[in-house]
Amino acid sequence: MILGYARVSSDDQSTAAQLPELEKAGCEFVYKENLSGRNMDRPELDKCLDRLRKGDTLVVWRLDRLGRSIRDLLTIVDRLNNAKVTFISLKEKFDTSTAAGRLVFHFFAALAEFERDLNRERTLLGLSAARARGRVGGRKKKLSTQQIRVVKTMWDSEDYTKQEIGAQFQVSVSTIDRIVRPKPKDSRAEGSGGKTAAVPVKLKAVLKPKKAGK
Repeated sequence: MILGYARVSSDDQSTAAQLPELEKAGCEFVYKENLSGRNMDRPELDKCLDRLRKGDTLVVWRLDRLGRSIRDLLTIVDRLNNAKVTFISLKEKFDTSTAAGRLVFHFFAALAEFERDLNRERTLLGLSAARARGRVGGRKKKLSTQQIRVVKTMWDSEDYTKQEIGAQFQVSVSTIDRIVRPKPKDSRAEGSGGKTAAVPVKLKAVLKPKKAGK
């Protein structure tokens, strides 16, 4: 069976340009993903990968429609290879059923490993600089601006878990989670009818100024 996978991009929120090419390549069914950017949830891709069996073929219009990064792409293609599924990218003429396609795949893997080593080296240098400027010993109550940048770099590299990053800076996983979690849109002004939101009792106690002499 030949299956296709199409995903919208941030610039073009449509799969219209991809579908004719996938159908021309002989795809019997095309999974269409309407999520773009760094959204980790790709339900249509999950369905597609679960459906593929030994001897099947997965076709995409372009490599970046399957993976958001080289590492992400390699992980998926490696999974396909292990399942004996052929992967084809039309634009790049990439085909893992050929010797040339397998060679390109190994070249990508080498590049990803090189990139990973560079990221680790930069991260270690950043950690050393952050520690040199930060408070040594004891549990840190907060992280400096430079330390926060290093935390985000470590998380974006996908080489560290939140637990590992927290251990490096001696802070809790929840602290790391607050730093790397995508910022939600501020909806305080929406749906409030112009009313001021009530301040929680605990927060009032924190904000209450101390009386003189105490």
